[in-house]
Amino acid sequence: MTDTLAHTTTAPKGSGAKLTRRQNAEHGFKASKALTDDLQRVLVDLVELHLQGKQAHWNVVGKNFRDLHLQLDEIIDAAREFSDTVAERLRALHAAPDGRSDTVAATTTLPEYPQGEIDTAETVDLVTARLETTVATIRDVHDEVDDEDPTSADILHTIIERLEQFAWMVSAENRKPTKSTS
Repeated sequence: MTDTLAHTTTAPKGSGAKLTRRQNAEHGFKASKALTDDLQRVLVDLVELHLQGKQAHWNVVGKNFRDLHLQLDEIIDAAREFSDTVAERLRALHAAPDGRSDTVAATTTLPEYPQGEIDTAETVDLVTARLETTVATIRDVHDEVDDEDPTSADILHTIIERLEQFAWMVSAENRKPTKSTS
């Protein structure tokens, strides 16, 4: 069963990425509020993807457990690495990323992950949906990011490519072959 509802909670007061003061900062390109906000949206979804991936990893049971368990490790590692890359890009652009748990929980577009043991087939669907939701967030902000900062857009391209590959590979576990028409 695929859960596709997004959180609509508002972030705690004072949360979210902010532009930094430029006290003794190096000179160079400085992100606008729009660019900062767009990259912050990506950051919270990547942090949440990492956390939900761990939840899935710890609680998956059933047929093909070991393969899925190991595949989840790959997704978790990638999400963690990508979140670090986005956060460090924000810092390079003189902005302060916000990865605090209350901010992530309040602003992510990923639906809450179910508690308890979950069968491998359902886990495949749940994880695929979360990968696709994260990609949708990145695609949603991409053009605006690209208009202001093609370098940040290049980072997003790399993330999209890898997360879409994960979604394809994970979802293949539950797919049936299509019938050839030839």
